[in-house]
Amino acid sequence: MFPALLTALSIVALSLGVLGRQTTVVPKSNFVPLHPASTSSSLQLTLVLPPANIDGLHRALYDVSDPQSANYGKHLSKADVEAFVAPEPDSVKAVTDWLAQHSIHAQTVSPSGDMLRIDIPVSTANTLLAANFTVFKDKYSDVTLTRTLSVTIPDDVAPYLEYIYPTTQFVMPLQPKNPPFEVVTLPPKSKRQTDFCAVDVLPECLESYYHIPTTPANATGNSIGVSGYIDEIASEQDLQIFFFAWRPDVPTPPEFTVVSVEGGITSGQGTPEASLDIQYTVGIATNVPTTFYSVGEPSAQGAIDLVNFLLGLDELPLVLTTSYGFFESGFDVDFANTFCNAYAQLGARGTSVLFASGDTGVYGFEFEGTCNTTVFEPTFPSGCPFLTSVGGTTGFDGPEVAADFSSGGFSNIFPQPDYQRTAVQNYLNTIGTLNAGLFNSSGRAFPDVSAQAVRYITEVNGSFIGINGTSASSPVFASVVALLNDARLNSGQPPLGFINPLLYSQGAAALNDVTSGSNPGCGTQGFPALEGWDPATGLGSPDFDKLLALVSGIQPGL
Repeated sequence: MFPALLTALSIVALSLGVLGRQTTVVPKSNFVPLHPASTSSSLQLTLVLPPANIDGLHRALYDVSDPQSANYGKHLSKADVEAFVAPEPDSVKAVTDWLAQHSIHAQTVSPSGDMLRIDIPVSTANTLLAANFTVFKDKYSDVTLTRTLSVTIPDDVAPYLEYIYPTTQFVMPLQPKNPPFEVVTLPPKSKRQTDFCAVDVLPECLESYYHIPTTPANATGNSIGVSGYIDEIASEQDLQIFFFAWRPDVPTPPEFTVVSVEGGITSGQGTPEASLDIQYTVGIATNVPTTFYSVGEPSAQGAIDLVNFLLGLDELPLVLTTSYGFFESGFDVDFANTFCNAYAQLGARGTSVLFASGDTGVYGFEFEGTCNTTVFEPTFPSGCPFLTSVGGTTGFDGPEVAADFSSGGFSNIFPQPDYQRTAVQNYLNTIGTLNAGLFNSSGRAFPDVSAQAVRYITEVNGSFIGINGTSASSPVFASVVALLNDARLNSGQPPLGFINPLLYSQGAAALNDVTSGSNPGCGTQGFPALEGWDPATGLGSPDFDKLLALVSGIQPGL
């Protein structure tokens, strides 16, 4: 399903030049200029300053996430993380002095102070940046963006700025519809097969196949967070109906908390994506306190706003699942690194960050729906090495097979991290020249793991519907991690945090290896699922019993 981002959150164009004296771009052909932006209209711009020691943050993250390290599980404090990413005082002074020359006061919008935000008239922005902000329209929708084709930063300021957003970036805002989002109305119960799991996904199917416990979690301090965007919301009434129908073993359906970020909605009739995400976190991670973070900002900045909101908290959710994503081609290195480093901060503080890998197989799509057959299209942020990307599978009758829409492949921005290099190289050696030239074999490979992704029965406004997509897979795997955390917390161990180094070094045997199927696209086979890691299903799907034995027996440093 991966709604809202990957077509709905599709990034159609972005030309983010490196900030220097001048940055000039040419928008993609789907954006055409309409007219100069009204000089009195307001622009909200985010200025990102370079972090003081981002390499130190990365080293610290790996140190607390590698089970062979003596520091495994010794997650960093809020202050420790902020010290790594805080900008140098010279950077803050140079940028704020420059803004003050134009009578502009910036608001700090990140806990570490590396992001500033200004609200200024277009006329002021044009003067500040030697720009010409113009209203552009996408030819294939009603979306308009106010952007400029060039900006100029003074030489004495440029070294202290990583980028300003949005200026020359043509990034589509989140949209409410997405072709891969497939909803199927179910026939009346009297006409359905007795064995629901032969066709559909229900909590009992996942619990049986993945050995997920049904007993309520009870560890103090456990938690799971669910990201929501574009006015998606889940309702308590839908959740109660879902529990009465499919979790009759829980006499009192658990509740969840809704938190608004940047004006996100907190109530209303349930919508498919949010309902799915909540019903298959609350309904699988039984009794783990669950928070739905409703983000009101529909642009790419909304994802950063959510992380900044979380990083400002003294207590983070121990697991965060997100069923939204972008096409990586919309990002340049600076913009992508800002996202990825934000997730590294969460991981360093002990949060397991999981993202759905996407629902377009190996290919991305142009906004008008035509295939780009010249190169495989990785999704974003699945290519970020500091989070766990979740692909899709299907089938309960026997061994799972890869869901044919499961996005997976290789990043064109992020290099392959050491923790996965051996597993990925084994796969590349096996496939030989298959798909040669269509992907970056040295890039960060994804997904990392997978879970069922086809026909999740979800209650939405009085009807049970079936929903497909890796945006179902991510909440399920996240729920497994939350239940593993519950066991660790109850035994006096720290939460798992960033799980990839553990999974790649010791976790493969605790997962169900998926060796059939592939993720085709635009007439190509895509990547076949094979023994070991593969770009369709990662290392495999969860086996809770085996994972519990693994995480319970970790001896840091050995």
